[in-house]
Parts: sequence; structure tokens; C-alpha cells
Amino acid sequence: MSRTINAFFAGFFALLLSAAASLAYANEATDFVDEASAKGVAEIETAKMALEKGTAADVKEFAQMMIDDHTAANQKLQALAQGKKWEVASEADLMSKAKAMILKLRDGESFDQAYANNQVVAHEQTIELFRKQAQEGQDSDLKAFANETLPKLEQHLQHAKELAAAHGGDAAKKE
Repeated sequence: MSRTINAFFAGFFALLLSAAASLAYANEATDFVDEASAKGVAEIETAKMALEKGTAADVKEFAQMMIDDHTAANQKLQALAQGKKWEVASEADLMSKAKAMILKLRDGESFDQAYANNQVVAHEQTIELFRKQAQEGQDSDLKAFANETLPKLEQHLQHAKELAAAHGGDAAKKE
């Protein structure tokens, strides 16, 4: 009888550990999806501002690229999450998170300069998030998405640094 009880508890404990590991795995994945999506929304929203308030043609061209590329990436990421039936943040929640990331003008900065500086910092942070997912993520589809998206993000960062240099920004100099 005691052996049966011990086997029951051992099996039950193994089941609990498995459930906890699955929950941690899902949390890590949805945390990445939520954070990456919020960063994408912030990129899109600041780019819309740049199309409206920016004065330089290169800034507006970059902003349109941000809208196009980050919209496509967010759609792909959301489809991946929905396919796995993960519960992810709502549009309203993503917008709320994104607002905290949206650029703020510093005294003496033109909009173009502020936007370029913001894009350097934002892309450095996004690349860090995607690299971590690509290297340490548990879900193979998310790892593949992160690896596939990284080169485009790195191109964005290079463009952002060029914009910052062209518009008197200081973010490109901090390395």
C-alpha cells in the first residue's frame, strides 16, 4: 500500500513539475510576443508622427519604412501567437505599453533630430530583445521568427544611426 501511495505522489509531483514547466514556457513566449509587439506598435506610432511632423525627406522615407516593416512583423508575430493559441495582450494594452516608449522632445531638438535619436535607442533595445529570444527562447517558431527578423532590425539601426548623424543627433555617437 505504501509503495502505491509513494508511486502516486511521485507521479503527481512529476505532473505538477511538467505543468509548471509548460506554464513557464508559455509565459516566456507570450512575454516576448507582448514586448516585441509593443515595441513594433511604438515604432509604427512614432513613424506616423514623423510623417506628420518631420521636415526632412530622409526622415519621412525612413518613417514609411518603419510603418511598412513593423506592421508586417507584428502581423506575422500575432499570427504565430494565434496559431499556438497563446493569450497575448490586446491592442489597447499594446498601445498603452507603446506610449511609454514613444519619443519625447528634448530642449533644443528639432523633431527630425529627436526622431532619429529615438530610433537608434529603440532599435538597440529591440535588437537586444530579439537576440535574447533567438539565443535563449524555448519555442522553436519564436526563435526562428527572431532570427529571421534580426537582419531587418539591424538594417533599421544602421539607417537610424545615419539619420541621427545627418540631423545632429547624439544617439549614434554613444557606443
